[in-house]
Amino acid sequence: MTDFDLVDLADDSSLATLVAAEERIGVDTEFMREKTFFAELCLIQVAAGKQIVCADPIPLAEAAVTQKDVLWQALTKPTWVLHSGRQDIEVVYQTSGKMPSALFDTQIAAAILGFKPQIGYAGLVSELFGIELAKSHTRADWSRRPLADSVLNYAAEDVKYLLPACDELTERLQKLGRYEWVIEDSTDLLDIALYEPAPEIAIERLKGARNLRGRERAAAVELAGWREREALRTNRPRQWIMRDSVLLDIAVAQPVTLGELENIRDLAESTIRRAGNKLLEIVATATHDKSNYKPPARPGEREKALLKKLQQRVSAAAEALGIATEIVAPKKELSAAIRGEENSRVFRGWRREIVGDALTEVLSSG
Repeated sequence: MTDFDLVDLADDSSLATLVAAEERIGVDTEFMREKTFFAELCLIQVAAGKQIVCADPIPLAEAAVTQKDVLWQALTKPTWVLHSGRQDIEVVYQTSGKMPSALFDTQIAAAILGFKPQIGYAGLVSELFGIELAKSHTRADWSRRPLADSVLNYAAEDVKYLLPACDELTERLQKLGRYEWVIEDSTDLLDIALYEPAPEIAIERLKGARNLRGRERAAAVELAGWREREALRTNRPRQWIMRDSVLLDIAVAQPVTLGELENIRDLAESTIRRAGNKLLEIVATATHDKSNYKPPARPGEREKALLKKLQQRVSAAAEALGIATEIVAPKKELSAAIRGEENSRVFRGWRREIVGDALTEVLSSG
């Protein structure tokens, strides 16, 4: 069993007081999002020094604005130590509008040290400390109240080893001169753009839309934006508003009447009643793709040969470092570089020093 304190954030300010004196804290969250667009924050676990707190944020929704601000200001001031923290940051940001001031992600650190990419928290604790964590409550309903002691104990264990893991990983990283690499990659997770809904680029979530063009592409762009706005407005999952396959079928079929819309396979009758005319209006006004979008061309022999050269350079660099190739540069980023996209991480920071300049040389001569 793990010793922890359970606090109700609506009327207990002890968590804010506790973290005020800390330079870093271990953080994990539990949330539910099966029935909503935005994840519902259900529990915040914090490790501060040798103390662990499981904090209930659900009653906080009814608290005064100033009370919420004091808590979130206190919680986001220290450096956060998390494991695979993107979803935790997202749910906290969308709940509070605030981000941690700095970040150390233990999954990122482990990967840069040569551990298995995407290693889970339990796996890392086992590797570092030889301790096996229980996995009995991975499917718990975190919105249920009261939470059982066994469930809370499971949650507390999720932060119990974060700070010791950070210490152990930091020591190994500093010996190899890679500590700043982890800070660089962890800091990337603090980009607010990662967590802001963007209806105007919702089309990028639709893999099946990448080969559309002309009116079909224009309709898909507008339909995807409409669905995103509806999901935001109603706080319901995108697929509950309209399934991807149905959205694409409408974009391709270009229905003109409600009767034609009714022929779209798997389009719910309730959606037609509620939004049928709006869907027809979207299709009718999407006369052409204003972005001059062109479907990505299939790689030719030159591109394939160039990609192979890039992969060889990356593999050699990764092998020399003793880390997985995908941590240095996944195939997707290399393919994007060949297409002329220059925003890949491989061309900045520690990756540029390790292999980015070499890749630029290959690209310019290829």
